[in-house]
Amino acid sequence: MSASGYCRKCLAPVRADDPACPACGAAQVLRHEELDALSIAHIDCDAFYAAIEKRDDPSLAHKPVIVGGGTRGVAATCCYIARLYGVRSAMPMFKAVKACPDAVVIRPRMDVYAAEGKRIREMMQAVTPLVEPLSIDEAFMDLTGTARLHGAPPALTLLRLQRAIRDEVGVTVSVGLSFNKFLAKTASELDKPNGFAVIGRSEAPAFLQALKVSAVYGVGPATARKLESDGLKTLADVLARPERELLARHGETGWRLLRLARGEDARSVNPGRERKSVSAETTFEDDVACKQTLKDRLWPLCVKVADRMKAHAVAGRVVTLKLKTEQFRTVTRRRTLHAPAQLTDTLFRHACDLLESEPAGVRYRLIGAGYSDLTPAAGDAGDLADPGALRRAAAERAMDAARARFGDQAVMKGRMLKRD
Repeated sequence: MSASGYCRKCLAPVRADDPACPACGAAQVLRHEELDALSIAHIDCDAFYAAIEKRDDPSLAHKPVIVGGGTRGVAATCCYIARLYGVRSAMPMFKAVKACPDAVVIRPRMDVYAAEGKRIREMMQAVTPLVEPLSIDEAFMDLTGTARLHGAPPALTLLRLQRAIRDEVGVTVSVGLSFNKFLAKTASELDKPNGFAVIGRSEAPAFLQALKVSAVYGVGPATARKLESDGLKTLADVLARPERELLARHGETGWRLLRLARGEDARSVNPGRERKSVSAETTFEDDVACKQTLKDRLWPLCVKVADRMKAHAVAGRVVTLKLKTEQFRTVTRRRTLHAPAQLTDTLFRHACDLLESEPAGVRYRLIGAGYSDLTPAAGDAGDLADPGALRRAAAERAMDAARARFGDQAVMKGRMLKRD
């Protein structure tokens, strides 16, 4: 007879009539009537960047920590203590520091976070090959058919993984378990930090009807406001609307919400999910209006994007320039290329052309650039309208080789040495 639950402390099986764990006496028991029948999970690291900083500096353990850049940047993340003061991810740094003036502010160490995120992902992949990363610190997992391999149902395997990540990496993760991806991700938000939440088939209809549309993954603040202004505050409101009306008023968003409100999500966990874009951006300490200065700040971003493109062996058909004005208005400009590219030079030249088309005298607080519409890289075809493209591509490849051998500072284009 299978267990109706598992002890969160010692992972021993717990029967339905056991008030606590019979092995260790702990009262923290994971119970659910469908526990051994569910196999789609979402794992999300808890306040990942801040957790890494606290792990590496124990003196920060009981202090509010914000990971972010400068007074003009945004909070990349914050610990749960800082959240008690109202600090949230993506909040402007000046607002975050105002809300929590005693917070310890730490510049992001992306190389460290990426290495630890990769380590956690490899631990997931040791459990099942069906791991679909969503970001550096979260992923979907499909554990269907793994019970014989691990000698345990998916729920117990996930509990073991959760403990292993805590013990070996030194951070906690929250787990959501259900029968599809949407509900698994939704469940992972219900019991944070270090939580484990389950949404089964029997309770899904009632749970979904009470869910606010603003809590649905993929519904941003602007879309949520639009839906709520139309009287669609919960998924129960969505279900109450005629399908034709939802489609007419809200298009694909309305159709997607209706499917989710019914608990329908046929997407499989896809470990080969293609990345849609690669980009980088920076927020200035002071607003910048001079276009030459903007170009100087743009070049290192293009280097960073191109390095990532080359590392993943992809090329992009579309170049994007992103700007944010001093009034916080976001400006996005795109250009489709003659052929897919991945080079710094190509991204920089086209981004600069897009920048030149913008009105003079506008002050900007942020600039970014990136490639999108990605395809597998196939060498340097060059721009047939630009006879110097192949020569510049060869020079860039030579610089890449030098940097790979002697370090990033070995070859640095003059533009990167400029300062405002």
